[in-house]
Amino acid sequence: MKVLIIGTAYPYRGGLAAFNERLARQFTDEGCEVEIITFTLQYPSFLFPGKTQYSTDSAPSGLHVSRLVNSVNPFNWTAVGKQLAKRQADVAVISYWMPFMAPCLGTIAREIRKYAKTKVVAVLHNVIPHEPHFFDLPLSRYFVKSVDAFVYMSRSVGEDLKRLDNGGRQAAFSPHPVYDTFGEQVPRTEALKSLGLDAGKRYLLFFGFIRDYKGLDLLMRAMSLPQVRGMEDVELVVAGEFYGNEQKYKDLERNLGLTGRVRWYSDFIPDNKVKLFFSAADIVVQPYKSATQSGVTQIAYHFEKPMLVTNVGGLAEIVPDGKAGYVVAPDPAAIGGALCDFFQKGNPDCFLQGIKVEKSKYSWGAMTRTIMEC
Repeated sequence: MKVLIIGTAYPYRGGLAAFNERLARQFTDEGCEVEIITFTLQYPSFLFPGKTQYSTDSAPSGLHVSRLVNSVNPFNWTAVGKQLAKRQADVAVISYWMPFMAPCLGTIAREIRKYAKTKVVAVLHNVIPHEPHFFDLPLSRYFVKSVDAFVYMSRSVGEDLKRLDNGGRQAAFSPHPVYDTFGEQVPRTEALKSLGLDAGKRYLLFFGFIRDYKGLDLLMRAMSLPQVRGMEDVELVVAGEFYGNEQKYKDLERNLGLTGRVRWYSDFIPDNKVKLFFSAADIVVQPYKSATQSGVTQIAYHFEKPMLVTNVGGLAEIVPDGKAGYVVAPDPAAIGGALCDFFQKGNPDCFLQGIKVEKSKYSWGAMTRTIMEC
């Protein structure tokens, strides 16, 4: 089988690149001929909220990555679509995550289908953004009508897809697989030393890009509650780059009296450092205000860490309450109550068996089978 994967990949960074590269490795392991098609220009710099779009890691070995796509040049979209049609692949997998990319990816998909028998399958990370705009629905409809089938990774994305009139095209659910590309867990003492953290403290981890919808402010307010503040050995580690107003959170830290209780690592975390943060953490907290699915959840499963998530989007589908962690309302009091329950139990491994059972459900082989069966 010949497979094209169209979307973010090296030299770009982030969860989407990690997803596409890991998916390519799975197809390769199954004997497929795989080429990743990524961008020459992904976002114009003035639209990108972070410090850089580019990875500082070495290029992934053993992957065929071609940089062809300019996200803002319509002439490029048509030309690339025709070029990819000539590859005569069995399937083209397009990772779709935001309406900004709909004209580009939708046009490429249309050109492939016009000139080749290649089946075009969209893997939907999001359909309706967490931070919506008036143009989201028409742009996403354009993309949705350009492909043959869909794989969605949370039920909430499946519901969003129904709003867009997919023309009766096949749509299948396959949850986000476990990210197993960040190495193995290291001894906690080693991780704490590498990060400059106190071995006498216990840590909750907020990991990933910091955006308003991810609810870091809710978690900080939970930390300020008397019952949580009273656990003096519990601190918050925030590891990720600000994609918004950094000062807002620093002001909140000061106003809530949390100075010294929050450890900031406010840069993009390279792949080789991810294992340190998860190895140091006692629990991973995702206090999101809205969500679909999350790659952070699947990193936590890889490192077998309990999670506290909010009951928004598809998070509760992946983290069963009381088995792999806690599912609570996106509210500081609910978050604080779960933190107290966890840290006062005195048994950091109380969820370990449940985590191992859940972890076994999320394989990359299941994802490739779903794509091929669409």
